[in-house]
Amino acid sequence: MLELRAITAGYDRRAPAVRDVSLTVAPGESVGLLGPSGCGKSTLARVAALLHRPDSGTVLLDGEPVRHWRHRAPRALRTAFGVVFQQPRLSADPRLRLTDLIAEPLRATGRGDEVPSRVTELATSVGLTPDLLARRPHEVSDGQLQRACLARALVLRPRLLVCDEMTAMLDASTTAALVTAVETYRTETGAALLAVGHDRTLLHRWCDRVTEWESLTGVPTTSPAA
Repeated sequence: MLELRAITAGYDRRAPAVRDVSLTVAPGESVGLLGPSGCGKSTLARVAALLHRPDSGTVLLDGEPVRHWRHRAPRALRTAFGVVFQQPRLSADPRLRLTDLIAEPLRATGRGDEVPSRVTELATSVGLTPDLLARRPHEVSDGQLQRACLARALVLRPRLLVCDEMTAMLDASTTAALVTAVETYRTETGAALLAVGHDRTLLHRWCDRVTEWESLTGVPTTSPAA
């Protein structure tokens, strides 16, 4: 269970992007966070993924308060989350081949022996062919690179996946492929999902329930998925 209680966060304490926001994601649940660009969705997603320390409020995982963030968080907490960002070219090291991009978390956590089998398995699941794995980011399309970024997010088998506008820059066929890959992973593992976006149709089809904000400094509206 992920719980965000009365979160206030941003990059300027005088004008926080998120003010007094609460949100829960139960084990195995898929929750959509819907709102226009600039409303604070990405800031809240980064707080949820332990990538941004809130100015106030509490984040709890399985009922225990989180006390450290980013690289200071215990490994067990860091690896519980998989995150996919909107712009793959800003979240991928341009020097790495796609196979090494996917394998990076395994090597960073001392599990390099799993690289061959795990990379092959995930490449297949997200639709990357062996020739693409040998290429670097500038040699592939945005959609192909985002497939690799999703594989990287799944490589440590997280139990909660945060997708922050994951498909915003992609065509319909790539969007469908990535959503299918996420749902296949969730079916196999029971992982939960926090999907952030502004595509109302996609989120209502994808998620168990959707919380909609005009601004994350106001009051949300929650509705079940269609």
